[in-house]
Amino acid sequence: VMAVAVIQAAVSQVAAVASRVVVDHSVAVVLQEDGKVKLINDTDRQQIAAAIKAVESKTSGELVTVIAPAADDYIYIPTLVAALIALVTPAILGLTGYALVAEHSYLIQIVSFLFFTAMFRWQPLTMLLIPKRVKYQRAHRVAMEQFFAQNLHHTEKRNAVLIFVSAAEHYVEIIADKGINDHVSNDAWQVIVGKFIADIKARRIADGFVNAVNACGEHLQQHYPADQTNQNELANHLIVLD
Repeated sequence: VMAVAVIQAAVSQVAAVASRVVVDHSVAVVLQEDGKVKLINDTDRQQIAAAIKAVESKTSGELVTVIAPAADDYIYIPTLVAALIALVTPAILGLTGYALVAEHSYLIQIVSFLFFTAMFRWQPLTMLLIPKRVKYQRAHRVAMEQFFAQNLHHTEKRNAVLIFVSAAEHYVEIIADKGINDHVSNDAWQVIVGKFIADIKARRIADGFVNAVNACGEHLQQHYPADQTNQNELANHLIVLD
Protein backbone atom coordinates (compact mmCIF):
# COMPACT_ATOMS: atom_id res chain seq x y z
CA VAL A 1 0.00 0.00 0.00
CA MET A 2 1.39 3.37 -0.99
CA ALA A 3 1.90 6.06 1.59
CA VAL A 4 -0.88 8.62 1.82
CA ALA A 5 1.55 11.46 1.15
CA VAL A 6 2.65 9.82 -2.08
CA ILE A 7 -0.95 9.31 -3.13
CA GLN A 8 -1.86 12.92 -2.39
CA ALA A 9 1.12 14.15 -4.40
CA ALA A 10 0.11 11.98 -7.33
CA VAL A 11 -3.58 12.91 -7.32
CA SER A 12 -2.83 15.99 -9.40
CA GLN A 13 -2.03 13.68 -12.33
CA VAL A 14 -5.58 12.33 -12.48
CA ALA A 15 -8.95 13.85 -13.27
CA ALA A 16 -10.77 11.32 -11.12
CA VAL A 17 -14.50 10.89 -10.89
CA ALA A 18 -15.31 9.76 -7.36
CA SER A 19 -18.75 8.22 -7.72
CA ARG A 20 -19.33 7.15 -4.14
CA VAL A 21 -22.62 5.65 -3.08
CA VAL A 22 -23.70 3.95 0.12
CA VAL A 23 -25.02 0.44 -0.29
CA ASP A 24 -27.87 -0.45 2.03
CA HIS A 25 -27.07 -4.15 2.24
CA SER A 26 -23.97 -6.31 2.31
CA VAL A 27 -21.77 -5.69 -0.71
CA ALA A 28 -20.82 -9.31 -1.21
CA VAL A 29 -22.43 -12.68 -0.81
CA VAL A 30 -19.82 -14.17 1.50
CA LEU A 31 -18.90 -17.72 0.55
CA GLN A 32 -17.25 -20.37 2.70
CA GLU A 33 -14.66 -22.48 0.94
CA ASP A 34 -11.96 -24.68 2.48
CA GLY A 35 -12.58 -23.05 5.84
CA LYS A 36 -11.84 -19.57 4.49
CA VAL A 37 -14.33 -16.77 4.02
CA LYS A 38 -14.32 -15.46 0.48
CA LEU A 39 -16.06 -12.42 -0.97
CA ILE A 40 -16.43 -13.99 -4.37
CA ASN A 41 -15.81 -17.43 -5.85
CA ASP A 42 -13.62 -18.67 -8.68
CA THR A 43 -16.50 -18.95 -11.13
CA ASP A 44 -17.37 -15.31 -10.50
CA ARG A 45 -13.77 -14.29 -11.05
CA GLN A 46 -13.69 -16.12 -14.37
CA GLN A 47 -16.94 -14.44 -15.43
CA ILE A 48 -15.57 -11.00 -14.59
CA ALA A 49 -12.25 -11.69 -16.31
CA ALA A 50 -14.08 -12.82 -19.46
CA ALA A 51 -16.15 -9.63 -19.46
CA ILE A 52 -13.03 -7.45 -19.13
CA LYS A 53 -11.27 -9.33 -21.92
CA ALA A 54 -14.30 -8.99 -24.22
CA VAL A 55 -14.62 -5.26 -23.58
CA GLU A 56 -10.92 -4.55 -24.01
CA SER A 57 -10.89 -6.35 -27.37
CA LYS A 58 -13.09 -3.51 -28.65
CA THR A 59 -11.29 -0.54 -27.12
CA SER A 60 -7.80 0.82 -26.55
CA GLY A 61 -8.95 1.74 -23.04
CA GLU A 62 -8.24 -0.27 -19.91
CA LEU A 63 -10.54 -1.57 -17.17
CA VAL A 64 -9.39 -2.73 -13.73
CA THR A 65 -11.69 -4.21 -11.07
CA VAL A 66 -10.78 -4.37 -7.38
CA ILE A 67 -12.67 -5.62 -4.32
CA ALA A 68 -11.48 -5.21 -0.72
CA PRO A 69 -13.01 -6.92 2.33
CA ALA A 70 -12.45 -3.67 4.29
CA ALA A 71 -10.56 -0.42 3.84
CA ASP A 72 -9.06 -0.36 7.33
CA ASP A 73 -8.82 -2.42 10.51
CA TYR A 74 -10.32 0.51 12.49
CA ILE A 75 -8.51 -0.21 15.75
CA TYR A 76 -8.42 3.30 17.22
CA ILE A 77 -12.10 4.22 17.59
CA PRO A 78 -13.38 0.86 18.97
CA THR A 79 -10.45 0.78 21.43
CA LEU A 80 -11.22 4.35 22.53
CA VAL A 81 -14.89 3.48 23.06
CA ALA A 82 -13.91 0.40 25.08
CA ALA A 83 -11.62 2.56 27.24
CA LEU A 84 -14.38 5.10 27.89
CA ILE A 85 -16.84 2.37 28.87
CA ALA A 86 -14.26 0.83 31.20
CA LEU A 87 -13.59 4.23 32.75
CA VAL A 88 -17.22 4.85 33.70
CA THR A 89 -18.14 1.28 34.65
CA PRO A 90 -17.27 1.66 38.38
CA ALA A 91 -19.30 4.87 38.55
CA ILE A 92 -22.29 3.13 36.96
CA LEU A 93 -21.99 0.28 39.47
CA GLY A 94 -21.79 2.86 42.24
CA LEU A 95 -25.12 4.35 41.13
CA THR A 96 -26.71 0.95 41.70
CA GLY A 97 -25.63 1.07 45.33
CA TYR A 98 -22.84 -1.43 44.92
CA ALA A 99 -19.92 -0.40 47.15
CA LEU A 100 -16.49 -0.73 45.58
CA VAL A 101 -13.07 -0.45 47.11
CA ALA A 102 -10.35 1.13 44.96
CA GLU A 103 -8.67 -2.19 44.15
CA HIS A 104 -11.93 -3.63 42.88
CA SER A 105 -12.59 -0.54 40.77
CA TYR A 106 -9.27 -0.91 39.00
CA LEU A 107 -9.86 -4.61 38.41
CA ILE A 108 -13.35 -3.97 37.02
CA GLN A 109 -11.97 -1.30 34.69
CA ILE A 110 -9.27 -3.63 33.37
CA VAL A 111 -11.69 -6.52 32.83
CA SER A 112 -14.26 -4.19 31.21
CA PHE A 113 -11.64 -2.75 28.88
CA LEU A 114 -10.43 -6.17 27.76
CA PHE A 115 -13.97 -7.46 27.32
CA PHE A 116 -15.26 -4.54 25.25
CA THR A 117 -12.05 -4.30 23.22
CA ALA A 118 -12.46 -7.94 22.22
CA MET A 119 -16.18 -7.56 21.57
CA PHE A 120 -15.71 -4.48 19.36
CA ARG A 121 -13.29 -6.39 17.13
CA TRP A 122 -16.28 -8.26 15.71
CA GLN A 123 -16.60 -6.50 12.39
CA PRO A 124 -20.37 -5.77 12.41
CA LEU A 125 -19.95 -4.01 15.77
CA THR A 126 -16.77 -2.29 14.63
CA MET A 127 -18.50 -0.83 11.59
CA LEU A 128 -21.40 0.42 13.73
CA LEU A 129 -18.94 2.40 15.85
CA ILE A 130 -17.14 4.04 12.91
CA PRO A 131 -18.70 7.31 11.61
CA LYS A 132 -19.81 7.10 7.99
CA ARG A 133 -17.56 9.98 7.04
CA VAL A 134 -14.53 8.08 8.35
CA LYS A 135 -15.53 4.86 6.58
CA TYR A 136 -15.99 6.58 3.24
CA GLN A 137 -12.76 8.53 3.59
CA ARG A 138 -10.83 5.33 4.27
CA ALA A 139 -12.52 3.50 1.40
CA HIS A 140 -11.88 6.39 -1.00
CA ARG A 141 -8.25 6.46 0.11
CA VAL A 142 -7.86 2.75 -0.70
CA ALA A 143 -9.56 3.28 -4.06
CA MET A 144 -7.08 6.04 -4.91
CA GLU A 145 -4.18 3.93 -3.68
CA GLN A 146 -5.31 1.09 -5.93
CA PHE A 147 -5.65 3.45 -8.90
CA PHE A 148 -1.95 4.22 -8.64
CA ALA A 149 -0.79 0.83 -7.33
CA GLN A 150 -2.38 -0.90 -10.33
CA ASN A 151 -0.77 1.68 -12.66
CA LEU A 152 -3.98 3.01 -14.17
CA HIS A 153 -2.29 6.42 -14.46
CA HIS A 154 0.45 5.00 -16.70
CA THR A 155 -1.63 4.08 -19.74
CA GLU A 156 -0.46 5.72 -22.94
CA LYS A 157 -3.77 7.49 -23.68
CA ARG A 158 -4.79 8.11 -20.04
CA ASN A 159 -7.96 6.13 -20.69
CA ALA A 160 -8.07 3.65 -17.79
CA VAL A 161 -11.06 3.12 -15.49
CA LEU A 162 -11.06 1.58 -12.01
CA ILE A 163 -14.17 -0.10 -10.59
CA PHE A 164 -13.64 -0.42 -6.83
CA VAL A 165 -15.73 -2.05 -4.09
CA SER A 166 -15.02 -2.12 -0.34
CA ALA A 167 -17.34 -4.66 1.27
CA ALA A 168 -17.27 -3.72 4.96
CA GLU A 169 -17.94 -0.05 4.21
CA HIS A 170 -20.68 -0.86 1.66
CA TYR A 171 -18.83 1.36 -0.79
CA VAL A 172 -18.63 1.51 -4.59
CA GLU A 173 -16.46 3.92 -6.54
CA ILE A 174 -15.46 4.48 -10.15
CA ILE A 175 -12.25 6.40 -10.84
CA ALA A 176 -11.48 7.41 -14.43
CA ASP A 177 -8.21 8.80 -15.72
CA LYS A 178 -8.11 12.16 -17.49
CA GLY A 179 -8.33 10.91 -21.06
CA ILE A 180 -11.69 9.13 -20.71
CA ASN A 181 -12.98 11.40 -17.96
CA ASP A 182 -12.79 14.38 -20.30
CA HIS A 183 -15.39 12.68 -22.51
CA VAL A 184 -17.78 11.24 -19.91
CA SER A 185 -19.89 13.19 -17.41
CA ASN A 186 -20.03 12.45 -13.71
CA ASP A 187 -23.74 11.68 -14.08
CA ALA A 188 -22.91 8.92 -16.56
CA TRP A 189 -20.51 7.30 -14.10
CA GLN A 190 -23.08 7.70 -11.34
CA VAL A 191 -25.66 5.81 -13.38
CA ILE A 192 -23.24 2.88 -13.64
CA VAL A 193 -22.63 2.93 -9.90
CA GLY A 194 -26.37 3.07 -9.23
CA LYS A 195 -27.01 -0.01 -11.35
CA PHE A 196 -24.10 -1.79 -9.69
CA ILE A 197 -25.70 -1.14 -6.33
CA ALA A 198 -29.02 -2.55 -7.54
CA ASP A 199 -27.23 -5.78 -8.49
CA ILE A 200 -25.47 -5.86 -5.15
CA LYS A 201 -28.72 -5.43 -3.22
CA ALA A 202 -30.06 -8.40 -5.16
CA ARG A 203 -26.92 -10.32 -4.12
CA ARG A 204 -25.64 -10.51 -7.68
CA ILE A 205 -22.10 -9.29 -6.98
CA ALA A 206 -20.52 -10.91 -10.04
CA ASP A 207 -23.33 -9.66 -12.28
CA GLY A 208 -22.79 -6.21 -10.80
CA PHE A 209 -19.14 -6.24 -11.76
CA VAL A 210 -19.89 -7.60 -15.23
CA ASN A 211 -22.61 -5.04 -15.89
CA ALA A 212 -20.37 -2.22 -14.65
CA VAL A 213 -17.53 -3.46 -16.85
CA ASN A 214 -19.81 -3.55 -19.88
CA ALA A 215 -21.26 -0.11 -19.15
CA CYS A 216 -17.83 1.46 -18.70
CA GLY A 217 -16.72 -0.41 -21.80
CA GLU A 218 -19.41 1.30 -23.88
CA HIS A 219 -17.94 4.69 -23.02
CA LEU A 220 -14.43 3.47 -23.73
CA GLN A 221 -15.45 1.95 -27.07
CA GLN A 222 -17.20 5.16 -28.10
CA HIS A 223 -14.26 7.44 -27.37
CA TYR A 224 -11.33 5.02 -27.64
CA PRO A 225 -12.15 2.28 -30.15
CA ALA A 226 -9.66 -0.52 -30.67
CA ASP A 227 -6.79 0.25 -33.03
CA GLN A 228 -3.72 -1.49 -34.42
CA THR A 229 -1.76 -0.61 -31.28
CA ASN A 230 -4.40 -2.07 -28.96
CA GLN A 231 -2.06 -3.25 -26.20
CA ASN A 232 -3.19 -4.94 -23.03
CA GLU A 233 -1.45 -2.76 -20.43
CA LEU A 234 -3.18 -3.75 -17.19
CA ALA A 235 -4.61 -6.75 -15.34
CA ASN A 236 -7.73 -8.33 -16.86
CA HIS A 237 -8.88 -10.20 -13.76
CA LEU A 238 -10.67 -9.18 -10.58
CA ILE A 239 -8.12 -8.13 -7.98
CA VAL A 240 -9.15 -9.26 -4.49
CA LEU A 241 -7.26 -7.48 -1.72
CA ASP A 242 -6.35 -9.29 1.48
